[in-house]
Amino acid sequence: MLKLIKLEWKKNNILKYIRNAAVTTAALMLLLLVAAGDLETEETIQVYGKSMLDTSVGLFVHMAYIIFTGVMIAAFIVGAYEKRTINLMFSYPIRRSKIILSKIGAVWIFNLIAMVCSKAVIYPALILTKSFTGISAAGLSVGEPAFWLDAVLSSAAMVSISFLALPVGLKMKSSKAAIVASVVIVCFTQGGIGSATLANNMVFYAILFVAAMVSVWLTVCRVELRDVM
Repeated sequence: MLKLIKLEWKKNNILKYIRNAAVTTAALMLLLLVAAGDLETEETIQVYGKSMLDTSVGLFVHMAYIIFTGVMIAAFIVGAYEKRTINLMFSYPIRRSKIILSKIGAVWIFNLIAMVCSKAVIYPALILTKSFTGISAAGLSVGEPAFWLDAVLSSAAMVSISFLALPVGLKMKSSKAAIVASVVIVCFTQGGIGSATLANNMVFYAILFVAAMVSVWLTVCRVELRDVM
């Protein structure tokens, strides 16, 4: 499986996505450094046990990488059906389910690593530049293992939820539909109307996570029987 995942990265020019992830992280870091002072003026407000600064970092990183994951789903998986190159891959003496799982794994692993690395860059940057931004960064407990465990688990959850865009793209056989679906996912998971928001709602996230896993499972288990047009 690992060999197939590496092959997917090579075939889809993973260096391009590494570059784009680096640019995305740099842009997010600059945005948050500029906004850090305003965000920490409300640091006494705790949102699900986190400071506003910490919550905002998670919000922006999750928004960016849910869409980033949607773009990679469109390119790695949906695009193969759209361009019918999947027909050639399914002619290989490898189970179809294994091929699809390698594509899913290639996207999931890359975006999990990219999202965690993005947080690992942004959080220290906020602390190292606090003398310039005027923040105390008291809500960023980067020295505690629990802080990074939360960062990794929340990243894994967001990447997994992003795969709700997969069945939409496959059903319509459209890469654009998958990307639009990822934008809709961002609106539901990170957006809000007035004071009403589902962001950081663990019950809502758990439901979406289960729905995403079921969607992936159905995509994989049916691929052996489904004809490719």
